[in-house]
Amino acid sequence: MQIHHQHFGEQDSWLFREGTHARMHDNLGCHLHADGSGATFAVWAPNAQAVSVIGDWNGWDDSALRMHPRPDGSGIWEAIAPKATQGQAYKYRVFSQFNEYVVDKADPFAFCAEAPPATGSRVWSLDHEWHDGNWMATRGACNALDAPMSIYEVHLGSWKRRDGQMLSYRELAHRLADYAADMGFTHVELMPVTEHPFYGSWGYQTTGYFAPTARYGTPQDFMAFVDHLHQRGIGVLLDWVPSHFPTDEHGLGYFDGTHLFEHADPRQGFHPEWNSSIFNYSRNEVRSFLISSALFWLEHYHLDGLRVDAVASMLYLDYARKHGEWIPNRNGGRENLEAIEFLQDLNQAIYREQPDTVPIAEESTAWPLVTRPVDMGGLGFGMKWNMGWMHDTLKYFSKDPIHRRHHHDQLTFSLVYAFNENFVLPLSHDEVVHGKGSLIGKMPGDNWQQFANLRALLGYMWGHPGKKLLFMGGEFGQRREWTHDGELEWWVTELSDHAGLQAYVRQLNRVLREEPALHQLDFSSEGFEWLQADEAETSVLVFLRKPLAGGTPVLIACNLTPLPRTNHCVGVPTGGVWRELLNSDAKEFGGAGWGNMGSVQAAPLPVGRHPYTLTLTLPPLSTLMLRPAAHD
Repeated sequence: MQIHHQHFGEQDSWLFREGTHARMHDNLGCHLHADGSGATFAVWAPNAQAVSVIGDWNGWDDSALRMHPRPDGSGIWEAIAPKATQGQAYKYRVFSQFNEYVVDKADPFAFCAEAPPATGSRVWSLDHEWHDGNWMATRGACNALDAPMSIYEVHLGSWKRRDGQMLSYRELAHRLADYAADMGFTHVELMPVTEHPFYGSWGYQTTGYFAPTARYGTPQDFMAFVDHLHQRGIGVLLDWVPSHFPTDEHGLGYFDGTHLFEHADPRQGFHPEWNSSIFNYSRNEVRSFLISSALFWLEHYHLDGLRVDAVASMLYLDYARKHGEWIPNRNGGRENLEAIEFLQDLNQAIYREQPDTVPIAEESTAWPLVTRPVDMGGLGFGMKWNMGWMHDTLKYFSKDPIHRRHHHDQLTFSLVYAFNENFVLPLSHDEVVHGKGSLIGKMPGDNWQQFANLRALLGYMWGHPGKKLLFMGGEFGQRREWTHDGELEWWVTELSDHAGLQAYVRQLNRVLREEPALHQLDFSSEGFEWLQADEAETSVLVFLRKPLAGGTPVLIACNLTPLPRTNHCVGVPTGGVWRELLNSDAKEFGGAGWGNMGSVQAAPLPVGRHPYTLTLTLPPLSTLMLRPAAHD
C-alpha cells in the first residue's frame, strides 16, 4: 500500500483550519515520488520567517533547500527535494519571526524516525503487501461489544529478550503470537510504540505521532508484526497519547518560536505530573493533527483499536493542580470544553472511517457517558477502563482474609455501576510499578495462599461483567516488580506454582470464549444476577452470568477465606446436573483439590426466588464456575 502525496487543495486548507481534516498525513510530512524523482516536504509553521529542509542529501546545509509558504494563509511551507531517497535522515530548520529563534525540528508527520538517541526523521514510504485479509473482513465481530475479549497488555522492549538484547518487531511477532494464541488471549494491547526519545517513559512521552519507534525496526517491520498477529486470529490494540507531549527540543514544543501545538499559559499548557506540554485543543489545526494520527494507525497499520491514555487529565482543567494553578472555562467550571469537543470529534471520526475498530478510554473519574454516543451527550468511546474496580479489588485482595468480612462491599460495589459504561476490567502495568510490587506480591499469606488468592481474584475477574485486561507477567505470577530494563522472569514458569497459575489463566480464557454467558451481555444488567451478595461474614460471593435469551447461564462462586465451606446452599433456576467448568483449587493449577467431584445435582428445593438448590463445597480461597449440564 503506497501513500501518494496528494495535492493540498483549497478544501484541505479549509478542513485543516476548521479542525476536521482527518488525513493530514496525506499532505504534510515527507512523501516520496512514485517515479523516483525525489520527495515532497510540507510542514505547518505559521509563525516562521523561513524554513529549510536539511538532510543527508544536501549536507545539512540550510541554504540548499528553502521551503515556500503556501499562498492560502494556512501556515504550511512546502518544498521538493529531487535528490532525497528512502532512508535518508532530515529535519526542518525553522527560523522564527520572533526573537531570532532558530531550531531544528523533527518532522511532526514523519512516517519513520532515526533510532534514539538520534532525533531526526527519515524519508520513508509505507509500501507493504498485507496478508491479513481474512481477519480484516471478519474482525468487526471480534472487536464488538458482545465478543469475548481478553487483552494481554505488553511492553515490547521488556516482554522477552535474547541475551539481554531487545527483539525486533518481526521476532516479537512470532513469539508473541505463539504465546498469546497458546494462552487464549483474544487481543494484545501494546504500550505506546509511537516514537519516543526516552525509553524509560515506556512510550507515553511521544514525539513521533506517525512513526513506530525505530528501536525494534522499520515501519514495514511493525506492519509485519500486526499482519502476523492478525493471521493468527489475534487483535492488536495500541496505547495512544493525545493528552501531552515531551518538551524535547526536536519535538512539537515551541515549534516555530511560538506555542503552536501547546497552550502558551503554563496553567493550561504545562503538565505538573508528567513535566510535559499539554495540547491546545482549542486550536483547530492541532485537532486535525491528532485525529489524523489516530486514523493513520487504524488505517495504515490495520490496528483494531486505540486505548486513549490519560483521558481524565484532558477532561479536567484542574487535573493534578492546586487552587490558583488553573484557569476556569468560559462558564467558570473546571471542565475542558475544547478537549471534550475534540474527544467527541475523534470518536465520531473513528467510527465513521474505521467502524470495525474500538476506541477505549483510560479515564479514572466518574465522568458521565464516556461510552455513550455523542448525539446522546456522551464522549463516544466504545469502552472505558474501570479503574475504580481495579483499585477496590486489589485493596480487598491485599487484606488478610480474617479482615475481609469488614470490606465485603469493596467487591459488591462495582455491580452498583457496572452497566453505566462499557467497562474493561484492567489489571494493568500501573499496578506493578513505582514500588507497588507485583500482582502476586500484593496477595496476603504464605506462598500457597498468595497463589490461591491470585487464582481466586482472576476467576472473580473473568466471571465479573466487562472485558478483561491483564498486564504481562501477571498471568504466571512474576514476583519481581515490572521493570522496562530486562525481560519478564520467564524462568519461574518452570516452577509448579507459577506453571499452575499460567495453566489456570489459559483455562479461564478458554471458558471465556466458549461460554456466551461470560461475554455476550457484558454491558447489560440482563446478563447478571446476584445469588448471594451479602454473605460478608463468610466472605462468599455467588452470582449468575446469563447470555442472550434461551442460552446457558454460568454460576460463579467465590470463597475468599482459607476455610473450605461444605454444604453451601445456593438457589438456582435450573434443575439437573450442574457441571464444574473451572475450579481454581484444582491440583493441576497448584490448588489443594477441594471441590465437587466435577458436578453437582440440583435438588427441587426452592431457595430465594429460584426453584432448585445446589449444595456446594467451596474450596478455600477459590473461585468456581459451573453450568447446567442439560445444555451441553
